Amino acid sequence: MLAMEPSASKEIATPRLASTVLLVRDSAEGMEVFMVVRHHQIDFASGALVFPGGSIDKDDFAIAADHACCGGDHGLDDKARAFRVAAVRETFEECGVLLARPRGSQALVSGARVEEITKKAAGKTFGEMIAAENLELALDQLTPFAHWITPTPLPKRFDTHFFIAAAPQDQLAVHDGSESVDSIWINPARALADAKTGKYTIIFATRLNVEMLGRQNDAASAIEAARVRKIVTVQPEVLRRDDKGVKLKIPLEADYGGDVFES
Repeated sequence: MLAMEPSASKEIATPRLASTVLLVRDSAEGMEVFMVVRHHQIDFASGALVFPGGSIDKDDFAIAADHACCGGDHGLDDKARAFRVAAVRETFEECGVLLARPRGSQALVSGARVEEITKKAAGKTFGEMIAAENLELALDQLTPFAHWITPTPLPKRFDTHFFIAAAPQDQLAVHDGSESVDSIWINPARALADAKTGKYTIIFATRLNVEMLGRQNDAASAIEAARVRKIVTVQPEVLRRDDKGVKLKIPLEADYGGDVFES
């Protein structure tokens, strides 16, 4: 979420609303998070290892306004629900995992049902698909994890809400092959170690959130830690940008283990 490219204009770009999801599970190797490798032709974070996610679109707001599609309002306003709707949509579009229930059911859709839905989804918007399949989105499965806004000097800016969710046990997560060219379930410590060796590129915001995720040993603990943690908005301040790299300042109370970082 932080590609340090200088802006050719002095105008401050308006950040696009976006959502991203830390989809987590437990394995013999410990807790793992699902991450994708961005296509090299994507104009943001190309080639980087990132969490699934993307910009909110008008269909997300339309779905958010229909409480029947969202399984109730969960005490959220339309904008807050739209962030969560986008998180569910992007998780489905980027990795084939659908956090939804048959309307009136308490159980998430099965992996077999998701396969059927995916085959019939071609040519439909996400909202049309949800309506046709009589589904309601499981927004309650999403726990806020972080909130980052791209610094003002950058030409491409995002106002991104990060959510964490447990991966449904019988659904298969795979990359979409267009925006993402590879995917991996990976332990946070391994992701950070592989980034240090150059195997993967992990941009600043992703790196700090992988580090925070790695403080917990299992998925349930990670979700609970996010539930009780105060989410502090992070909009990094660029202190230095030169041939030595970029120095950034973030709020200490955001709990990333410091307030000044080299990116």
